[in-house]
Amino acid sequence: MLRRVVPYLAYAYVTLVGWTNRMTVSGADVPKKIHDSGERFIYAFWHQRQVFFTWTHRGVDAAVLVSRSKDGEMIAETMRLSRIKAVRGSSSRGGVAAAKEMVDILRSGWDVGITPDGPKGPARKVKDGALRVAQLSGVPIVPIANATSRRLELKKAWDRFHVPLPFGRAAVVYGTPVRVGPDDDLAAKALELETAMNATTAEAERLVS
Repeated sequence: MLRRVVPYLAYAYVTLVGWTNRMTVSGADVPKKIHDSGERFIYAFWHQRQVFFTWTHRGVDAAVLVSRSKDGEMIAETMRLSRIKAVRGSSSRGGVAAAKEMVDILRSGWDVGITPDGPKGPARKVKDGALRVAQLSGVPIVPIANATSRRLELKKAWDRFHVPLPFGRAAVVYGTPVRVGPDDDLAAKALELETAMNATTAEAERLVS
């Protein structure tokens, strides 16, 4: 019963947070230019900051990779309420099938979202999943980050997970796209994407400081 109720409570809470935070968006021209060129893209964001995106990206034409765990089920339902599609799978469970589904989604005209360090870390270390989807589909990866001036940080969580709080300042930042060619070295591209994601996250923090 609790697992059925939690997504509705989470949806209502994030709505309150969104309504009561003053928002700044930086780099909004990045996804616009990609879409204007006729391409789709992969959102890449750290697992730590996923909550606030269920407010800022409600109703977008995107599907986000969510683990097949019991917690993932609640996250997927919260996303459904937020009008964001969930693709179930992870690097350890259903990863190959999820990657193929995400490539199909990109080719159908939607964007996709991946937390490259999820679902279990290590924190802020890029795994191959997003890179392989980009390589197979030919679309760019766009680093994206959010920050809120008021938040709870779950220090015992592996990624020090952020729970945004109401009545503060919030920022969303789109970073420099990363492309992965068919012959690119994935280890080098992982470092490039990691660097871009950390720079984007630092800029989001700067905007709410």
